[in-house]
Amino acid sequence: MKIAHGRVVRMHYTLRDAAGTTIETSRGRDPLAYLHGSGQLIPGLESALDGATAGTRREIVVPPADAYGEPDAAATMRVPLEDFPPGLELEPGIEVQAETPDGPLTFLVASVDDKEAVLDGNHPLAGKTLTFDVEILDVREATADELAHRHVHGPGGAHA
Repeated sequence: MKIAHGRVVRMHYTLRDAAGTTIETSRGRDPLAYLHGSGQLIPGLESALDGATAGTRREIVVPPADAYGEPDAAATMRVPLEDFPPGLELEPGIEVQAETPDGPLTFLVASVDDKEAVLDGNHPLAGKTLTFDVEILDVREATADELAHRHVHGPGGAHA
């Protein structure tokens, strides 16, 4: 059976950056299970998997435009240190959360000086070309409940 919209796919993957550094892998743990066409994968990876079958192994290179996009300068802000909770130790590389009308957002502290911190709300992989080594383990029709809920049920999915 071929991967197509509305089918459940189980796969192993390894994600690497342009330098070849492994960012994440499913190897050594449960495979990733997802509902194809439901937006659970970055667009470039999902479209590259269209038509693949169980047993397929492939390397897929995804440019930033088809992954997490380019960094957006509007997602970076300067925040006075007095706006942070007392005692919070700010340093570059840590994540902080801010409450917004749309819910909590996570920012990476890009820099800190004696007056303010620069927070970056871009996805950490924005602007990066990503390489996925994938192995498709199996492909099946989604159940009516999976289609209605827009995610996989059972092993590797929700409601397991």
